[in-house]
Amino acid sequence: MMLPALAYYLVFQYGPMYGAVIAFKDYSPAEGILGSPWAGLSHFKDFFEGFYFERVFTNTVLISVYTLLFEFPAPIVLALLINEVRSRAFRGFVQSVTYMPYFVSLIVICGIVKDFTNSGGIIQQVVASLGGADTALLQNPDYFRPVYVASEIWQRIGWESIIYIAALSSIDTEQYEAARIDGAGRWRQMRSVTLPGLLPTIMIMFILRMGNLLNVGFEKIILLYNSSIYETADVISSYVYRKGLIEFDWSFSAAVGLFNSVINLALLVLANYLSRRVNQNSLW
Repeated sequence: MMLPALAYYLVFQYGPMYGAVIAFKDYSPAEGILGSPWAGLSHFKDFFEGFYFERVFTNTVLISVYTLLFEFPAPIVLALLINEVRSRAFRGFVQSVTYMPYFVSLIVICGIVKDFTNSGGIIQQVVASLGGADTALLQNPDYFRPVYVASEIWQRIGWESIIYIAALSSIDTEQYEAARIDGAGRWRQMRSVTLPGLLPTIMIMFILRMGNLLNVGFEKIILLYNSSIYETADVISSYVYRKGLIEFDWSFSAAVGLFNSVINLALLVLANYLSRRVNQNSLW
């Protein structure tokens, strides 16, 4: 039963790691990976000294941090709220509604976001009715990050709440009964029983999120951004996409991607270490 999963990781995760060597070469498809001449750290140097380094790195960090601050707690809050609902029918309705955006094609999601935020869209009509300006949000660099983070919350909150709801269902009900006997209300039960029981799961998910902190997917970025908002929307992954697949500078894009992966690895190790020291919860 392990063989399919093992084969997947070997073929699609560990196997491609060999290709990272082109980050240190002037790769040419005609000469192949082994035949291409070595370039050392020149591609990394070009990236760090390049005109776009500060922009793409800053945008990646800011979007990642904003997503961590606002999107990561959202499914936890939703799971806690659903856990307090006593009506099974209403709970099922809320879960179904919040799950649906995750299963919709990303292209459709981005199309909906564009329609809602364009001039004359639903969101802009509401803004205009409140006295604001009816302008296209995705044409203004100042609004790209809030729109991106809000769309991430909308798309992922229901799906990511599943694991927290499962963790809540595993908490011993006798703890709630003991808390009620001691006079604890709903709020005190949440603070003294629910949150401590949920904390190990939260920490594991936080560690995993830190390992992908700078992996801002280029798919949604490319589908939402345009040349007028590059200054706040262009991130490392979209920059790698342009350099590698549009300009065919494979070695340079591999170097940029490898730099991004090394930073994520360092964040993962650091988060795991701090979590183990603080509350004895860690991946290893």
